[in-house]
This record gives sequence, C-alpha cells and structure tokens, in this order.
Amino acid sequence: MLDLVAVGEYLIDFTPAGHGSMGNPTYEMNPGGAPTNCAAAVAALGGSSAIISAVGDDLFGRFLIEALKEFNIKDCGVQLVSNIHTTLAFVSLTAHGEREFAFLRDPGADTQLSKDLLDYSLLDACRNLHFGSLSLKHDPGREATYHAVRYAKQRGIQISYDPNYRAPLWESRSHAVHELKNGLKYADVVKMSEDEMELLLDVPKSKPEEGVKQLLDMGISTCYITYGAKGAYYATAKEQGFVNGFSVKALDTTGCGDAFMGAAIYMQLYEPELPLALRVRFANAVGALCATKMGGMMAMPRLEKVEEFLELNK
Repeated sequence: MLDLVAVGEYLIDFTPAGHGSMGNPTYEMNPGGAPTNCAAAVAALGGSSAIISAVGDDLFGRFLIEALKEFNIKDCGVQLVSNIHTTLAFVSLTAHGEREFAFLRDPGADTQLSKDLLDYSLLDACRNLHFGSLSLKHDPGREATYHAVRYAKQRGIQISYDPNYRAPLWESRSHAVHELKNGLKYADVVKMSEDEMELLLDVPKSKPEEGVKQLLDMGISTCYITYGAKGAYYATAKEQGFVNGFSVKALDTTGCGDAFMGAAIYMQLYEPELPLALRVRFANAVGALCATKMGGMMAMPRLEKVEEFLELNK
C-alpha cells in the first residue's frame, strides 16, 4: 500500500546557482513540479509515494526518471512522450528568497498525460491521491487527471488538492480561476495560499475563517490556508485556528508549500490521533526547513531533521 500517489506535472526547475566566469547568472537543473514535490516530502519523511506524470523522451526526461530513484519514489506511473520536450521552469529569486517563474511549456510533455496509459495498480494501492492545478489547463492532461481523481474517489480513497496558481501558464485570469475552482469539488483535503484564497474565494487575506467556511460548505473535510513564514490556518467541521510558523534564513522558497502539504498528509496518515494544531506545527516545520536549502525536491527534510528542529524550537 502506498501512502500517496501524486498526479500532475513533473518538470525541470532551473534554479539560480550564482554567476559564471563571465559574470552572467547560472542556473542549476533540479527535479520539480508541485505534485511531485509533495510526493518527495512524504518519501523524505519515511512514507511511500509514487507519481503519475509524463516527461519527454529527452535528456531532461531521463534525468527526472533517474531522480525518482534517489528519492525512493515509484516511477512506474511516468509516461514517456516522444516529440514533445520535457517541461522546463526557470525560477528567479528575490533577496528574500521569494520566487518568480518563467515556463517553457505549451506544449510540454507533462500536458500530454494520457488517460489510456494510466497505471491503475498505483491508484488501487494508495491511501491518498494528490493532484494540483497545472495539469488542468487543457486536454489530454486535464482529462487524465480528472479520470484518475474520479477513479480514486469512487473507491473511497482520500483526495487532496493544491490549486497552485501560476499566472504565466494561463491565457487569462478568468480561465485559471474557472479551472482551479473546478478542482475543489473533488477534494477531501485542500491547501491553498493566502493569495489563492483571495483569488478563488474572493476573501480578504485577513479573514481565513471566511475562506475555510466556503471550503467546508463544499464538502471539503480538512482545509489549510498557508501564510508563508507567518504560519498556517487550519479548519475542519469541528475545529479551526492559526499555528505560527518558524523564523529561518530562507535561501529558496521553491517547494515550501508542497513540503507543508506532504507533511500534513503524512501526519494525517501516521498520527491521526494527534491534535490537528500539532500536525500543522509539524507541517510548518517541514516547510520552514525546505526554505533553508536550494532546489525544491532536493530540500525536503528527513523525519529526524524535523524532529530535531521541533525539539530546538519548543
């Protein structure tokens, strides 16, 4: 049995790596993609995970498949696409480690995920199916994603969703909002940032209690609204509240939200009796530790590192 199967984009993140001999910025090639980052977070904590995605039959795609072995993430759900390149993302960082994105996509291999080639053995064997929004832009990736989600939903598998908004990838804001909101109807667990709450739910960032009420009214059982380093708001039908984050020196915030989500799901599966506020504190710690290293997937902390960090920050 797998703890988590993630459906969606698996791509190359080119992240800043200093300057070359001519003084020009250099970039390092890292594996990335929000759903895959979430799967990596679960695996780093000691859980089991797999991804369902598509990569190009090129040097980037082969690099990504090899990277999964390093993370102990099952790769049997990765489809190899001919004649369409692996999706590339270029990440630039501000002085505070915040990100700006540029994408080489449309088409990119991740958009070509085929419903007909889905590995149903992975879906049958998972405790939680996780998906994001980048694969919802257009078919065939959108059709394949929703097919996998509906298949899992019909079998009583928990569905988690991150409406990860990346403005450069959408033709218009209204198209993005429509597709991102559509994903909410399938979810049992949702994480969104304060900005995404404002975008999708038309709720001020200062009023997360109004945002989670909308989500709970949709039938979502557990909601998380993340506020970066400040912390996260959580809610179920029985309880809600805010858990402060941790102060760390942020080098790269790529994947921090995915780290939080992976950790929240991990704790829900492995420590369901623990108070939700403590599980959120754990997820905040995982997100904070992710920010202290470069490279998204490469920065996902091991369980012992998280426990040590929490012990030092009682």
